[in-house]
Amino acid sequence: MEFCPKCGAVLIQKRKNDGCPRCSYSSKGKIKIKTVEKINGKKEEISVVRDKDNTEVFPIISETCKKCGNNQAYFWTVQTRASDEAETKFFKCTKCSYTWREYR
Repeated sequence: MEFCPKCGAVLIQKRKNDGCPRCSYSSKGKIKIKTVEKINGKKEEISVVRDKDNTEVFPIISETCKKCGNNQAYFWTVQTRASDEAETKFFKCTKCSYTWREYR
């Protein structure tokens, strides 16, 4: 990208050559624009830990299980409907692993 030496505006392409849209400056030749992007060859890997014994990393709240009556459950939310609607709350019992959801 080149700029006008008189007024500093960005030169635009005209029929035969490039010129300034503000003043009467006109360049003598066509301007060649070259872009370069350097990409680092290293790719970062994201590791996923899957351990059945240690998968419950959600916060524990006071919520009564509908199946066994336990009063503690894991809690998380997911946007399952349109973005202007409330998100869906999911619960999982800490005792029997029963999972249920709540809409509001």
